[in-house]
Amino acid sequence: MSRTDWWRSAAIYQVYVRSFADGNGDGTGDLAGVRARLPYLAELGVDALWFSPWYLSPLADGGYDVADYRTVDPAFGTLAEAEELLAEARALGLRAIVDIVPNHVSDQHPWFKAALAAGPGSPERELFHFRPPSPGPPNDWVSEFGGVPWSRTEDGQWYLHLFTPGQPDLDWSHPKVRQEHEDVLRFWFERGAAGVRIDSAALLAKACGLPDMPGDGGPHPFHDRPELHGIYRSWRRLAEEYGAVLIGEIWLPDPERFARYLRPDELHTAFNFDFLTRPWDAAELRASIDLTLAAHAPVGAPATWVLANHDVTRTVTRYGRAEDTGFAFERKRFGVPTDLALGTRRARAAALLTLALPGSVYLYQGEELGLPEAQIPHELVQDPMHARSGGVDPGRDGCRVPLPWRADGDGPSWLPRPADWTRYAAERQAGDPDSMLALYRTALRLRRSFRDAGPLRWLRTDASQVLCFARDAPDGGSVLCVVNLGSADVTLPPHSGLLLASGPLTPEGTLPQDTAAWLRT
Repeated sequence: MSRTDWWRSAAIYQVYVRSFADGNGDGTGDLAGVRARLPYLAELGVDALWFSPWYLSPLADGGYDVADYRTVDPAFGTLAEAEELLAEARALGLRAIVDIVPNHVSDQHPWFKAALAAGPGSPERELFHFRPPSPGPPNDWVSEFGGVPWSRTEDGQWYLHLFTPGQPDLDWSHPKVRQEHEDVLRFWFERGAAGVRIDSAALLAKACGLPDMPGDGGPHPFHDRPELHGIYRSWRRLAEEYGAVLIGEIWLPDPERFARYLRPDELHTAFNFDFLTRPWDAAELRASIDLTLAAHAPVGAPATWVLANHDVTRTVTRYGRAEDTGFAFERKRFGVPTDLALGTRRARAAALLTLALPGSVYLYQGEELGLPEAQIPHELVQDPMHARSGGVDPGRDGCRVPLPWRADGDGPSWLPRPADWTRYAAERQAGDPDSMLALYRTALRLRRSFRDAGPLRWLRTDASQVLCFARDAPDGGSVLCVVNLGSADVTLPPHSGLLLASGPLTPEGTLPQDTAAWLRT
């Protein structure tokens, strides 16, 4: 993919480095492991790789607490290895996107350590949100992980952290904060990064004075502040110097406000979380598709489609539940029953649905293997969301368990890998034409022939639980995607050939329940 707007229709694979592949056998994924698996990723058929943070970090929040943006954590490798990885990926036709976490840094970052040492009223503390001693927290905000987002220093002052206490929020009204992040962007663009994914992109700016939450539905004091747009316009100008792409992690329920971040002089794309959270239901998914396309059209930005990531219950487990097949952080609990066979059928169908939609698509590592959510014993959970919920929320560790590569087992891992995961091993699936891995490889290869096809056109069906749409292919004809989410078999629309199906058709040639097909006309 050589064109400059490659990001408009790319298939992008998320690499959570700590859990992707272990190159030195210590149980933690690393850059050596990623480099060894680059041929696997190229053969899979993706266009780009998004790397979750590999920076120096005490891991208070899985690496999203960065102590130094210009250094790779020794657990993962070295800066030189990162540069080699970017070059080797590029040689295989894989662009690389690195993660940026601008809302906060680690409490081990030199800036915060200097702020603590300098004391109240110092210029060093102006880079963060410090407040004078008081009997209680300075305002009534709630942490993104639950609980109070304020902690005391030894001198009695409070500092703001919208996530864990180990992640102090930066004050984005300070010019030094803005300049530092633009310097970090240049640092990675000059080393070959094709773009950045911006973590918690709608949280950076805070209302002047850090007021309490409005009781009348007024402007939110730290979500989606208007000051953000000036920050991202500045970033866009910088990115265009390098031909790089900006991708935002933006959780906003209002599609109009969401689209403002995608105006031609701001971010290139942003994750579509609405689609990810919807249940396995035709009306719900169609509504999300229509809403997404309508929101993106006025600003000329491509839609993005995501089924899973490092924060979300894996698709196979979610879709296998008898009830509540959608996703919401506040509803996560231990021990929710699921039917993995059912979830796998639906996940296969969802893969074809997602890959057929216009725009770019993100694939979280292990989805191509059909991995379920791992059940982590309470005493082994490391995610701070679990602790801050009082042990109610199982956290996100279940989707972060290291991938299974070898059919005979992979050795130690920093999170316990289920004993039966050898059946999902990439080595085992590579030789099975009916495996999830084979389905993804075939689908991604076929997608390249129509990823730049025309807009989506819904086709009428006689069943309410069927999604059916067409896209006009560049070489003439159309590609049809049909997904049966109902309980009865469905007759396929007229077509000249079957390109791919997520499962076998019936002997009569009809589409069974929880199955998708790509057709050519």
